[in-house]
Amino acid sequence: MTRYSGGCACGAIRYETDASPVFENHCQCTQCQKRSGTGHGSYLTFPERAQMRITGTASEWSLAGDSGTQKTHAFCPVCGTPVFLTFAAMPDIIAVHAASLDDPDLFRPKVVTYAARAPAWDVAGPGLARFEGMPG
Repeated sequence: MTRYSGGCACGAIRYETDASPVFENHCQCTQCQKRSGTGHGSYLTFPERAQMRITGTASEWSLAGDSGTQKTHAFCPVCGTPVFLTFAAMPDIIAVHAASLDDPDLFRPKVVTYAARAPAWDVAGPGLARFEGMPG
C-alpha cells in the first residue's frame, strides 16, 4: 500500500491518504494555465475525499468549469501554494496538485486533458493519450 502525502511550501497545510488515485493527468485548460503560471496543471484524483486527512485551514476560491459546475481551489493562506481541488458535481472526490506531493515521483500521469488549449511551447506528457477536453 502506498501512502500519498504532501502539502504546501511552508507546511501550514498537510494531507495524506492510503487510497489510490483513480485519475492522474496533466490539464492544459486555460484556467489551469493561469492558476499555475505555466502551460498546464498536474493532478492526482482520489475517489474518497473522506479518506484524505487534511490538517491546517486552506483558503478557497471557486469558479465554473467548462461543464458549468463549480470547482473549488484550495490554497495555503500563508504561502499561496495551490494544494487541492474539490468539485460540486462530484463531492466525494478530491484532486491534489502533483507538485505538492512529498514524493512527486508517485505521480504517474496517464492522459493530457484539454490538449486543444495547449500553448505551442508546453509539451506536457509526450507519449500520453491526449484529449481535446475532459474524457467522459
